[in-house]
Amino acid sequence: MSYPFLKGHGTENDFVVLPDPDGTVHGDLPAERVRALCDRRSGIGGDGVLRAVREDDGWFMDYRNADGSVSEMCGNGVRVFARYLHEREGEAFPMRIRTRDGVKVLDRTGDEYTADMGTPEVFGETEVSVMGRSWPAVHVSMGNPHAVAFVDNLAAPGPLLEPPEHDDAIYPEGVNVEFVVRRGEHHVAMRVHERGSGETRSCGTGACAVAVATALADDAPRGTTYRVDVPGGTLHVVWTEDDRVLMTGPAVLVAEGTTDL
Repeated sequence: MSYPFLKGHGTENDFVVLPDPDGTVHGDLPAERVRALCDRRSGIGGDGVLRAVREDDGWFMDYRNADGSVSEMCGNGVRVFARYLHEREGEAFPMRIRTRDGVKVLDRTGDEYTADMGTPEVFGETEVSVMGRSWPAVHVSMGNPHAVAFVDNLAAPGPLLEPPEHDDAIYPEGVNVEFVVRRGEHHVAMRVHERGSGETRSCGTGACAVAVATALADDAPRGTTYRVDVPGGTLHVVWTEDDRVLMTGPAVLVAEGTTDL
């Protein structure tokens, strides 16, 4: 059976978009199909899959990591999802998108898309390790778990080919790990290892977690905008007075077609 797909990315965090309005094409979206679609040699290639399902109260973003595992939320993905809904399904901005982490509200200004990512949760300090070296980290949840570690340079963590070691008692379902360096006032850069996908060019929820952890370290007033550089571009994140995290960045659709994967 052939079915349609689109390919998109947000700061080079790339996704296969699967239109499935009535939920009948892909069913429960088997993990093996996700892995086949995301394979960069024999498939379309991507860090994950965004399945678009229409529900009575709007659209649901069914997000899966590249290994087929289910994830609560994807910050770069939800911007790509919003662009898809606007350009292919006629949805207007601002729009509400349901995710496993609740409803996200998206708006657009020019080529930039802003997502209200909700209220962060900060759980204190933990520790992560790579290649036998350890760093203290801040445990932040943006609906999915993050460990934010500040380092002297981004080469220090070494190759993030395998998941950094972490405390399984704190993160029983795995964790996204961000390594962060300061570039200037309210300006940081990061690398990320995403659970289920490996090191990626960007992570939207990770950039939000990094901005929250950095704002706390700086004792910055709410409403301060942080620039977060990722290998695939730049995101801007503000933790607002009313305890919301707003993330702004690009979303691009690069291809569409049909596949029988």
